[in-house]
Amino acid sequence: MFKNLNGLAQVLRNASSMGEKVKEMREQLANEVASGSSGGGMVSVEISGIGEVKKLRLSPELMAQNDQELIEELIPAAMNEALAKVRQMHVEKMREATGGIDLPGLDDALANL
Repeated sequence: MFKNLNGLAQVLRNASSMGEKVKEMREQLANEVASGSSGGGMVSVEISGIGEVKKLRLSPELMAQNDQELIEELIPAAMNEALAKVRQMHVEKMREATGGIDLPGLDDALANL
């Protein structure tokens, strides 16, 4: 339990610079893109590191099928794949910001974002 106290103390000492680090992290994430696809590539999506959908592509083959139910299933699947990658980006950035310190519950907290 106490093994992380030194790391936590270090994070608290650096708290004054955390605001700037968070701002920098957000700017970096805004410029990163995660992609997801579904239906064997019939649907693909690109989402920025801050969760903004940048592109959504539907293949001509999918559109030719004229199957609304299939489209409604494939779009969320592709988006969820990309969003899972975005969440992983956030975890990695937070680890960088904390200097790689293992803070109990950090991964769980970020997974709920």
